[in-house]
Amino acid sequence: MPAQRPETRDWSELAAAVGGLAHEIKNPLSTINLNLDLLKEDWAEPETPAEKRSRRKIEIIQREIQRLNEILNSFLQLVRVQDIHLTPQHVNAIVDEMLHFVAPEAAAKGVEIVKYLGSDLPPLLIDAKLFKQAMLNLVLNAEDAMEGGGQLTVRTCRQGDDVCIELTDTGKGIAPDALGKIFDAYYSTKKNGTGLGLPTTRWIIRQHGGTIEALSEPGRGSRFIVRIPVHQQVPGSAESADGQKT
Repeated sequence: MPAQRPETRDWSELAAAVGGLAHEIKNPLSTINLNLDLLKEDWAEPETPAEKRSRRKIEIIQREIQRLNEILNSFLQLVRVQDIHLTPQHVNAIVDEMLHFVAPEAAAKGVEIVKYLGSDLPPLLIDAKLFKQAMLNLVLNAEDAMEGGGQLTVRTCRQGDDVCIELTDTGKGIAPDALGKIFDAYYSTKKNGTGLGLPTTRWIIRQHGGTIEALSEPGRGSRFIVRIPVHQQVPGSAESADGQKT
């Protein structure tokens, strides 16, 4: 049977409040952006230096509005993932479907995806939608790290009592002083990053009873290792992945 993580009243009320606040911010941002579009039409063909400066200022403001919207969307996504619905799933099927989805974009960026999916992996209690989101965040991060193209190797295997998913890229790597901060909310090494992708990914992995580890060497790439216990005890579930009560 699907397992659902019980939510406290306090969290539900807080999530509703912050979600409502985010929507209240997004609405005026949309109105501001619409009016800027109208202003940009007025300055469609700037002639004087002053008109050209005004046009550039409008474009800068719109870029910042877009960035704020991306932050708010990521924040709303983080709020929404507090509900987790667990059913027996095969990790390979989830990973394979996600890689098939990103393959065209990766190819366009010059990124080759190589996969080694282990055989005879046991089913795990997984929220397929959220877990796919976590894996997608890791793949997109890897693509961003390989600006000139490269290779992303995705491997699944059984290691003792864990099912492991490893993603290894040939990108620019992460500086040692940044490596310990990448899972902190709002910390980002990307120019326009929201700093919520990896924290959300770690939250999802932890809700499956698992862990995530990052290894990196500047100039040589990064590796993210996700481990999910085969007999995991997960929030909101009293059953292990093999269906036995724990």
